[in-house]
Amino acid sequence: MKFRFALAALATAAFGLAVAQTPAPAPAADAPAAPAIEVPPPPKPVGTAWVLLDYATGQVLAGENYDQRVEPASITKVMTSYVIAAEQKNGKVKADDQVMMSERAWREGGAGTDGSYSGFPVNKTARLEDMEKGMAVQSGNDAAIALAEHVAGSQEAFASLMNSYAQRIGMKGSHFANAHGLSAPEHYSTAHDLALLGRAFVRDYPETYAYNKIREFTVNGITQPNRNLLLWRDQAVDGIKTGHHSGAGYCLMSSAKRGDQRLIAVVMGSTSEKQRADDSLALLNWGFRFFETHSLYEPGKVIAQQKVWKGATREVQLGVAQPMLVSVPRGKYDQLKPTMDVPKQLVAPITKGQAIGTVKVTLDGKVVAQAPLVAINAVEEGGFFRRLWDAFWMWWEAE
Repeated sequence: MKFRFALAALATAAFGLAVAQTPAPAPAADAPAAPAIEVPPPPKPVGTAWVLLDYATGQVLAGENYDQRVEPASITKVMTSYVIAAEQKNGKVKADDQVMMSERAWREGGAGTDGSYSGFPVNKTARLEDMEKGMAVQSGNDAAIALAEHVAGSQEAFASLMNSYAQRIGMKGSHFANAHGLSAPEHYSTAHDLALLGRAFVRDYPETYAYNKIREFTVNGITQPNRNLLLWRDQAVDGIKTGHHSGAGYCLMSSAKRGDQRLIAVVMGSTSEKQRADDSLALLNWGFRFFETHSLYEPGKVIAQQKVWKGATREVQLGVAQPMLVSVPRGKYDQLKPTMDVPKQLVAPITKGQAIGTVKVTLDGKVVAQAPLVAINAVEEGGFFRRLWDAFWMWWEAE
């Protein structure tokens, strides 16, 4: 027993390092936090499904039936805009491309239909950028079809692109069958998926996203207003898209930025234009009033150290690869508790950026943020005697 104790003491002296189990606490806020207040229930929109999403973290702050399948109506056009922006970034199309308003686009989505239209003349061309604005501002079904045909050859082929990009975004409950959003078999989404789409649109293609805050647009001598009433009610609102047809009801995907905080609200199946706008603004106001977003850990900063066996050095520094953010009720930032989950034994070699474990942050016993822990520094394999010595102690500790 004494021999084993002596050996253990020797091992501790040799390594001079304890296994790290808790990461560094989250950095203190710039200013003392205000006392925490009880967050009241969110305003409940009229409709079939709704969600409020924090843009920075992707956290759902509130919602109901938000993973339930719904008809997205003209909010579909946000997916259309996203695909066009992605294809433009990839060099497949250009802003000054001449896009033909085909006979099909005009007949299925033009002025002779019951849906919204942009008014571009049939069998004539217009700049891609102008037609995009006609789709975003006027919600033109004709423009959506014409753009889909220009980008992919047909609306059916374009729908395939939409589904591919939706998968990349993480829209697990969606499937698109057309570019405009009118009812069709196998054309559906969820409030949560649409919020994720809005978040991706703002993040990935801000210049194209900006079309959605244009209040009116003129095509062929006809000026039509943007149907998003919130653009006139709150200067912080800069998008995103309305939708309506008999099967979907009145829908609105909205986004606002106040200071450094952005929120995204999606209300589906409402009863009127006014109701969807009232409910969406109430959700946004509630979110801004009662939640705040913080940066916990920055990439490249050391938040923990872990012992390494058989390495040229005795420890590896751990951090995160992407900024770790969290959205919490106001006044509760100092109640966050970080913990770290890493393997019991780490063995060299370890490469820089290698995933090691996970850092989790809890509030009131619930995980509110988590991220992979990665190696900030590489650890090369140690020499023969170091590896032999460590192998013995790994065996001894395992006994």
